[in-house]
Amino acid sequence: MKIVISGFYGLGNTGDEAILEAIVDNLKDELDNPDLTVFSLSPGKTAETYGVKSVYRGWRHDFKGKVKALREADLLISGGGGLLQDTYPTKFLFGPLPYYLLIVFLAKLCGTKVMFFSQGIGPVNSAWGKILMKVFANMADFITVRDQYSKDLLHKLGVNRPESVVTADIVFAFQKKEDQSCIESLPLKGDEKLIAVSVRPWFQHTAHYKQIAEALDHLIDSEGITPVFVPMEGHHDVRASNNVLEHMKQGDKCHVLGPDFSPNQYLNFISNCEMTIGLRLHSLIFSALVAVPHIGISYDKKVESLLKRSGMWDYSFPLEELTAGELIQNSRKVLAKRDELSSMIENNAREMRRDAMENIDLLKARFLK
Repeated sequence: MKIVISGFYGLGNTGDEAILEAIVDNLKDELDNPDLTVFSLSPGKTAETYGVKSVYRGWRHDFKGKVKALREADLLISGGGGLLQDTYPTKFLFGPLPYYLLIVFLAKLCGTKVMFFSQGIGPVNSAWGKILMKVFANMADFITVRDQYSKDLLHKLGVNRPESVVTADIVFAFQKKEDQSCIESLPLKGDEKLIAVSVRPWFQHTAHYKQIAEALDHLIDSEGITPVFVPMEGHHDVRASNNVLEHMKQGDKCHVLGPDFSPNQYLNFISNCEMTIGLRLHSLIFSALVAVPHIGISYDKKVESLLKRSGMWDYSFPLEELTAGELIQNSRKVLAKRDELSSMIENNAREMRRDAMENIDLLKARFLK
């Protein structure tokens, strides 16, 4: 079976690279010698890393290569991840939302079937974005989404023609391989109580840097923790981590991991932690995967949806409601109940892994000849 995979790949985002790795590994396990081509911004690196074919994803280069790959394919997988949203500027045919939908349109012109795969939909607030969704998303042959909110939003946007099924983020089917490169890169004694911290820039919001800094300073004193920042999108998250450190009195007791580790290496690091405090969705998914209790700071419905499924929403916050005092209080609760919470998360993650594998099962049932 020949499959083209379209997503936010080759741009150094740990969450999206974890999505791709999970898709590729599980397709290779579940299908008989699949022929996989990935549209990537770094096609050479993507091909080498995942053992696939790869074509440059942008419109300005190798358009013929994309057309050729789609004409020869049996299926276009659009996803996973939060591709169909207009949080970032959408101007006519420029922006993430038009790009991914035009790839779908191109696939249909080439006679190729399309599956939206483990996607998180939205937000879609602009009038133009809503028009694009209604016209082009209805061209898909089948849809799986990672949460109920996404399915409800699709219907609200008028995307009703293809059947849609709620599954889970495909990263819950990630195949962890032992690799301690992250922890070995740090100057640790070995008896530290490690806390993973994942922060990110989010438009004009900056107050969370100071709130997290104050909470970490307090927890270093009261709980003896060693915070380690996990930059899941390269220099963007390194800069955000440094913004927190600049507000801290005890920044010298923290560490920042390098920005170039693989998703699997970051996952292995988080498995060594007592707890995670995270904005990045996939830092929280990684934590759930390895049964590490986590406090999420939700800047988007996708984060809230995940935290409700992992069982940790009661300890978490919407971004605009975050305060240092409540973060300290909830962190102490989580650390005190770590074993109990870890057991609960492990059970919930087991269910989400089953739901994540349903993405593959449904693909086979719908499209395998």
